[in-house]
Amino acid sequence: MSLFDRILAARGMTPDQRAVFLSPDYTHRHDPFLLPDMAEAIDRLVAARAAQEQITIYGDYDIDGLTATTLLLDAFASFGFEHVQAFIPNRFVEGYGLTIDAIERIAADGTQLIVTVDCGSLSHKEIDRAKELGVDVIVTDHHNVAEVQPNAVAVVNPKRLLADYPNSYKDFMLQQSPDEPTGASVVTRPDAHEASLSAAELAEAQTSSPSRDTALASAGDSEASAVSSVDPAKKNLYPFVDLPGVGVAFKLAQALQTQLDGLPKGQEKWLLDLVALGTVCDVVTLRDENRMHVFWGLKVLAQTRRPGLKALMTVAGVRPETVNARSLGFGLGPRMNASGRMETAQFALDLLTSTDSGDALRIARQLDEMNKARRAEQNDIFEAAKLQAEQFADDPVLVVSSHGWNHGIVGIVAAKLLEKYHKPTYVLEEMGEEAKGSARSYGGFSAADAIRSADDIITKGGGHKLAAGVTLPTANIPAFRKRVNDFYRSQKLKDQAELLMPQADVEAELHELAEDLVDAIATLEPFGNGNPQPILKTMDVVVKNQRRMGDSGQHVKLTVEQNGRTVDMLAFSAPEHFFVEVGTTVTVWYTVDINEWNGRRSVEGMLLHLE
Repeated sequence: MSLFDRILAARGMTPDQRAVFLSPDYTHRHDPFLLPDMAEAIDRLVAARAAQEQITIYGDYDIDGLTATTLLLDAFASFGFEHVQAFIPNRFVEGYGLTIDAIERIAADGTQLIVTVDCGSLSHKEIDRAKELGVDVIVTDHHNVAEVQPNAVAVVNPKRLLADYPNSYKDFMLQQSPDEPTGASVVTRPDAHEASLSAAELAEAQTSSPSRDTALASAGDSEASAVSSVDPAKKNLYPFVDLPGVGVAFKLAQALQTQLDGLPKGQEKWLLDLVALGTVCDVVTLRDENRMHVFWGLKVLAQTRRPGLKALMTVAGVRPETVNARSLGFGLGPRMNASGRMETAQFALDLLTSTDSGDALRIARQLDEMNKARRAEQNDIFEAAKLQAEQFADDPVLVVSSHGWNHGIVGIVAAKLLEKYHKPTYVLEEMGEEAKGSARSYGGFSAADAIRSADDIITKGGGHKLAAGVTLPTANIPAFRKRVNDFYRSQKLKDQAELLMPQADVEAELHELAEDLVDAIATLEPFGNGNPQPILKTMDVVVKNQRRMGDSGQHVKLTVEQNGRTVDMLAFSAPEHFFVEVGTTVTVWYTVDINEWNGRRSVEGMLLHLE
């Protein structure tokens, strides 16, 4: 069995699943009407379209919310909605989610229907106020939900199913009966058959006539008629509940296609560049529909029609023909997020919706400068936060705070502190009598549930298991610190720090590292949460050379040897124990890539851990 086959086997992938995983079929998508309240949402939107009501899409200032907002602006325009505007809250003015002040301003402007994206599931008071003002609200979201849903026309949130049917899902997937297929659990509507997506078809569609567009949309319909067998007791449950906000918005657009003209079947694929960007940057599980959306969305992004995304790739140094999930997470994403972290996310929305190449390039360069400023400020906060973290060395959960720590940046600092101290972390900006901040977690500790345990001493808070936000009186920070640490201890979690250590997929010998292995691993893209890049472990290698690199010698290149084969292993910002002496025998954990230098290609490792 080849090393690549061993990797697939280690991930539980059978030969039957391999082809489906390596090349996800766009036709294998789930019926949007299985999402809670989707039918009610569509009925209300169809009525709004008939009356040409004024609609406000109420987004969020992160990439998931911005891409979802842009997606619905595009889709609604295609469906013929004539009076649609977007509202993106300012992190430093309105804060996260719906606010009563924003609702009142939107209502005063004449809006009759608000459609939220990536927010709204916990906005009971705000939605009640909208109703008092004669404004209907449709919530589309993916965050944690309350026991009782807000009084909206519809609350389209897959996490409702996870709350209502917790025993039916495992790792966000609907559990199948023993005799069900092991591939995607798919339910398609007779009026929602779409085409398989290919790069060639996309290239043709860019310059196609209406008849060519129709051909593109209808190609592959016969394949879409296959419907997987689902346990009758679960046939009305959506098969996958970890969609991002932009994924839920995309399902709303798919559902609208069954009721309204304007976006021909198959042409919604051009929205997948936005779906891929929001999905990767929101770090949801890259399985099932998320993997399919990102897989094909990257192909759309390589040929995107959006001047803003073209400009952003240019500024970020991302080549469209080689764009991958890492490009989104480390190239495009930080620049877009910098807008909302430093000033206002409206700049990022303006970039995504721009129709002029020159204007788009100007905004992209502006975002790039904001990102540089963000990095500098982030480093300053991180250094100060480390000093404070040492004061709470005995706490299993870190809670640090200070005046002047930009709460648009503290989430990134929390992630860096988690990485350094191997502890769930809350980082707060103190703003007079109020403090606001973000949390990052890992393993079995839910940052959002810990916040819920402190409901009586906070102003508001919520989010996900691994990332959350909280606002509270500054005077309550010590009590909040005690509460979340008590919550951690009550969970009786064991061996959590080990979860942050790299877990090897398989053991490998150095002689097995070849270019064709790197090429094969690349077919597992997109990598991300739920589908990480494969990690290899090689035991008993001898360090033949050590080289410090970087302006302060913070990086290292080790040349290691086993049975006559040598491979270079690199680590950036390496911990001190990576700088081992020549002649030392070590075990290494690493990922593989190709190094190209002066026309020569060789396999090298990115060193993750050694002992």
